[in-house]
Amino acid sequence: MSSLNKIFGNHAQNLGQALNLTSRRSGLIAQNLANVNVPGYKRQDIDFSVDPMDDEGNSSGSGIKELNQKFGLNQSASIRIDGNSVDVETEVMSMAEMELRYQLMSEITSRYFSGLKSVIREGR
Repeated sequence: MSSLNKIFGNHAQNLGQALNLTSRRSGLIAQNLANVNVPGYKRQDIDFSVDPMDDEGNSSGSGIKELNQKFGLNQSASIRIDGNSVDVETEVMSMAEMELRYQLMSEITSRYFSGLKSVIREGR
């Protein structure tokens, strides 16, 4: 893999990681939706506040985290009497967000490799 990094740089690896994380989060959201009626089930999620495409690693969602802590909002806390912490509306919104994010990442990846192909073919 290091020889590919020498050729393509870290950009291709970052794109792959972004696609993998988006896919994993979609799977967790689907799992949450599947267990919406299971008593005591705690929702699972991946923190996307740090974008893997961001080279500097700046946290884009740190303000939201600070507000949640300030007002005592905890996404893993039980919101129902039976102890289940899955909110269907939140999960559906998250699934829509992940679908858009995945489409964007796949489009960026496609354009990146199309550009490399054009360079290899000398613009033909």
